[in-house]
Amino acid sequence: MNGLMILIPVALGLGVVGLAAFLWALRAGQFDDLDGAAVRILGDDDGPSERRRP
Repeated sequence: MNGLMILIPVALGLGVVGLAAFLWALRAGQFDDLDGAAVRILGDDDGPSERRRP
């Protein structure tokens, strides 16, 4: 019983911290562009690399 008196507030505290971190990330714009990185990796910005000999 004494263990539950400690574990329940700790679990609730961790839940509140996780919720606060999620809301902070949401307001900071972390989830605005979900497809940008997926499309950006497919683009070929550089031409073929040429090895130059000295």
